[in-house]
Amino acid sequence: SLSFRFAPCRLPFIYLRRGGRSALMQRQRSLLLRFCAVAQKRGPLKNSKLQLQSFSPYSRPTIVCSNLLLHRQARSLIAVSGQAIRPMSTSAAEATPPSPRESARLQELERRAKGARELLKKAGADFWIAPVGDPHMSEMPAERFERLEYLSGFSGSNGTGLFPADPEATPRLWTDGRYFVQAKQQLPPHWTLMKEGQGLDDKIDVWLPKNLAEGQAVALDPTLHSISFVLKLKEDLEAKGMKLVLVDDNIIDGVWGDARPSIASDPVKLHPLKYAGVSAAEKLREIRTEMATQNADYLIVSALDEVCYLFNLRGGDVPRTPVMLSYAVVFPEAEQGKSAEDASCALLFVDEAKITPDVRKALDEAKIQTKPYSEAFSVIGSLCADQEKKVWMPRDGTNFKLCDALGAERIKNASAKDSKWLDKPSPVAAMKAIKNEAEVAGMVEAHLKDGVALTRAFSKLEAKVRAGETITEVGVDELVTSSRAADPGFLDTSFDTIAGFGEHGAIVHYRASDESASKVTSESMLLVDSGGQYAEGTTDITRTMHFGTPTDEEKECFTRVLQGHIGMALATFPEDTPGFIVDAFARAPLWNAGLDYRHGTGHGVGAVLGVHEGPQRISTNYDCRVGLKKGMIVSNEPGYYKDGHFGIRIENLMVIVEKNTPNKFGGKSYLGFESLTWVPFQTSLVKADLLSDAELNYLNTYNQQVQDKILPRLQDKSDEAAKEWLIRSTEPLCR
Repeated sequence: SLSFRFAPCRLPFIYLRRGGRSALMQRQRSLLLRFCAVAQKRGPLKNSKLQLQSFSPYSRPTIVCSNLLLHRQARSLIAVSGQAIRPMSTSAAEATPPSPRESARLQELERRAKGARELLKKAGADFWIAPVGDPHMSEMPAERFERLEYLSGFSGSNGTGLFPADPEATPRLWTDGRYFVQAKQQLPPHWTLMKEGQGLDDKIDVWLPKNLAEGQAVALDPTLHSISFVLKLKEDLEAKGMKLVLVDDNIIDGVWGDARPSIASDPVKLHPLKYAGVSAAEKLREIRTEMATQNADYLIVSALDEVCYLFNLRGGDVPRTPVMLSYAVVFPEAEQGKSAEDASCALLFVDEAKITPDVRKALDEAKIQTKPYSEAFSVIGSLCADQEKKVWMPRDGTNFKLCDALGAERIKNASAKDSKWLDKPSPVAAMKAIKNEAEVAGMVEAHLKDGVALTRAFSKLEAKVRAGETITEVGVDELVTSSRAADPGFLDTSFDTIAGFGEHGAIVHYRASDESASKVTSESMLLVDSGGQYAEGTTDITRTMHFGTPTDEEKECFTRVLQGHIGMALATFPEDTPGFIVDAFARAPLWNAGLDYRHGTGHGVGAVLGVHEGPQRISTNYDCRVGLKKGMIVSNEPGYYKDGHFGIRIENLMVIVEKNTPNKFGGKSYLGFESLTWVPFQTSLVKADLLSDAELNYLNTYNQQVQDKILPRLQDKSDEAAKEWLIRSTEPLCR
């Protein structure tokens, strides 16, 4: 039988608990349609219009009831069996109640929602937009800025919530394919998941003007949304008779109150020149030269990793990413007779209590002044008050609150030839993306250290599983992290480890907890995506393993993903080729088998900075138009995820290098990839007969290189088991 229920206080939605797998989908659909037909004629739903709204393997089936008032008090569960409709008994209804912990979580989220609705009404708005992020458009913000998670329970790194003031209206969450499964698990039942990408649901800025009623108002915090997002949404809403309200006091903060986490107090540190490669003064000179070519008087830098990169600083305000909350303003070349402030190269807005004496000395030598972080908006506003000054402020990477500094006149004339608002991508981002020799050398060393750490960890993991010892997904995280932490240069993990066994592997960015963690056995595949921050560089690697006998399906899917990884690793392309074109090298082998994945193939990686950085990306998204250049570092991570069964991802970091091609058509250089990551691919998961000669050669050559590079570094007395594992794991695969 099937069962469904009215979600308390959230009619008219009825949610189905689906007991079977895809083989029962057609039968379930028939039963649900039959239920709708019969229920409209008799029983508690008589005279109501029922419609099966969504039904797929990827979403919870929903029946929409048009008559809300008639059923406002409905609380009983109804079972459907064949053509019969009968009330479920109390004992049956309570057969699968949520756990006490889950009930408490949902109750707490409802308490927060109630408080947010009250504050939203006071703000005079009908909806509140709550994104993932902070005033610097960070992908992984500090805990203090995790407002969307606080309100909705969703912890993914990409998401935008739409929260209604009306308790009977439906809250919605927009996110991408990496988080569809996770969102369904974490969101309260009455939230609706909006699926971005691949021609699914409209993005929130498109959806709102289409679906709101005339006269309704949407509110947001202007520090959390980009200039481009707010300007476009404001224009589109006003064209439909709707209104956008900017609220400086975030309503979620009003509910959070004193319990809201504070920012860490870690001191700011210098990033050594031997790893940075170029001094802050040299970087500033290059940026100021670019400003001169654009006739810019000020460059506003708001991205945290850009500020840290530009000044060769690192911080501890954001977990896993060594940055500090900060803004910067870069001035043009100093001239004789300028004031002391104008003679400075730049302004750094930061918590000055975190500036140590050695950092202060370095900043003074580079002519970088500091001011309190809290004064950034007012000081930048004063600098830009002169409407004749040309301000370089990217609209896509800068929060709208800073847009106030531009003034109405600059915004109005943004498209004019003599505009005083230079709306171009930040030159710091482009400089940061192309690694210099010292940065590449540091990344090479960091990955060799990482290879040693993971060789030790994976050898211990395999031994524990095969010996029948109990180790959970959380234990895998602890094992991998402790192995990395044994290195003296280890600083932190570069992101929270993803260790997903069996069906958890199909959740692209799964995060295990003590409550959810599965035991790792030899019965299915284990996906481990992890990384480290070392003094020399940043790592990010994914390996998929099986400690028993994989099925033919698992082996075929793994082999297709491996072919995709090899396809991109061997690719050759002209310089400045955009990422959306290169993406096809990785997907083609999966497409040939009718497979695919709902995430990008590659992202940029910082040098002792963010594990995700731009502007380069490799994805099917046509917006990935930044040309790939020599010296950029990107990930290569195709995958395949079978919901409810297993997940596969294979990821190496790679540096883009110039290839020695016999021709250079158009006078261009031709580029390719060199691997930075050195951890074996598990050959027992590979169907050798599916590989071409070139693919098989790449696999065996890569694994041999792993042995050659890592084996000499395993010098501890306790490394005998790790050596044996490495030698066995890198044996050539034969047909």
